This record gives sequence, C-alpha cells and structure tokens, in this order.
Amino acid sequence: MAAVAAAISGCSTTTTNLFFKGCTAPFLLSCRRRRCSNITGLNLINNHRSIVPVPNSRNNTARRLQLLLCYCTESSNTAAAAVTATKSESESDEEKGIKEAANSLDIRVGRIVKAWRHEEADSLYVEEVDIGEAEPRTICSGLVKYIPLHLLQDRNVIVLANLKARNMRGVKSFGMLMAASDAAHENVELLVPPEGAVPGERVWFGSVDEKDNLPDAASPNQIQKKKIWELVQPHLRTDEAGVATLDMIHQMRTSAGPVISQSLYNANIS
Repeated sequence: MAAVAAAISGCSTTTTNLFFKGCTAPFLLSCRRRRCSNITGLNLINNHRSIVPVPNSRNNTARRLQLLLCYCTESSNTAAAAVTATKSESESDEEKGIKEAANSLDIRVGRIVKAWRHEEADSLYVEEVDIGEAEPRTICSGLVKYIPLHLLQDRNVIVLANLKARNMRGVKSFGMLMAASDAAHENVELLVPPEGAVPGERVWFGSVDEKDNLPDAASPNQIQKKKIWELVQPHLRTDEAGVATLDMIHQMRTSAGPVISQSLYNANIS
C-alpha cells in the first residue's frame, strides 16, 4: 500500500473503516477537496483509476463513498499539477479527435463553371462546380446577399463534398461552398485556394507532411449519422492573417499552399 500511495502524487491517506469489512484493506480514498472525489462508472476512483480499485461491496455507492471520504495529505501544488496534467491529457485527446474528424471531411478544391440565380428562392444561387469528377457538381449556396453573381463565374473555391444531397427548393444540392463570415454574419467571403491548386485536389488540416497520411473520407451517411460536420465546424476559423485553420493551430492546406480568406480575419468558417 505504501508503494501505491507513493505512486499517487504523495497521497498517503488510507482507511480501514468497517464499511469496507470483507475487502482487502486499507484502501486509498479520494480527498474532500474535490480534486479526486468523483466516482466513475468503472468502479474506480477518478484520477486514481489505474491504480486503486473501489471495493466491490453491496453498499458501494457513490453517495456512501462520498460520506466516507478521508483526508488526503498531498500538497495543493502537487494536486494542482496532477489535475493540470490530467486536463492536458484530456484536452490533447479531444484535439486529436477533432483533427481526425476534420480530416475525414472530403474538402476539395473546386472551380465554378457556371452560376445563376435560383428560380424558386431569392436568397440562393445555383452553381455547377468542377471538383475533378466526370461531371460538375450542382451546389446551391445562400450567397445572394453577400456576393454579386458575376464574381462567382469561373471562380476557384473550396467545396465540402461529402455532405448528403439536399433538396433546395426543387434543386438537389451535392455539397457546400465553404466561406468565412464575421461574428454578425453581415460579411461573407468564399474561401480561396492558392494559385496552382488543381480542381479535385483534396484539402487537409495539418502540416505539409501529413498529406500522404490522411484517413479515407467519411461517407455522406457517416457524416450525417455521426454529426461530423457539426462537431468540426465550431473549430474552424481564419487567423489574424486570414489563413483558414482548425483550432487556430492546423492550417487548411492544399499541395500549393494554405487556403485563405482575402479580407476576413479571425472569422468563422462554415
């Protein structure tokens, strides 16, 4: 037990309370200062879960355990460091998951071949977009308020290509043009691939070296079922230079360079 206690950041308090009679004793319990007092569904004490099991008793409920908590002798500095480390590990895992989800999006360089006003919806354009497939994609975009029609013709764009097709007032839309917008959503600007980027090229988040290790793009059904776009979108922003990023860390890239917004900085991307 001494070795176990030493292994847990100097927390050496034990108990032989009769509540644990019939179990191997003594047990290291969590402290009352709420740094390690949560009981997990795995019957383990949080932050000590890889070392100290909670006794298996018919009375072993979170409520009873909380009533029997003993005092922990670890210093506040040590405890704070342990909590910070645990939080950092958790955040690191979350960031990794977000990045993996982002790179399962099938984001492509595209070129608008033709664009026109939707006949049944005043706020929508309809575009035919070359994304390297046999035929251009038909995509509907709610950009009428923000971008004049003539500025869409023959324009290079960034396309989210693995969304499920949607019926937009009688026109089936097979993707989404990605754009930056300010907080008030009064200014909207299409993302721009760098010069030399080829229609159909897949876009990714990360370093130049990560291009060849991307996961397969998720299917439209997976995107919808797992709500991958809803998970990733809040993490997309342009930085202070207008470069499109994931979490202001991982640049949105093509083989020719990063994707940008020409004039919207520190802006949302959708």
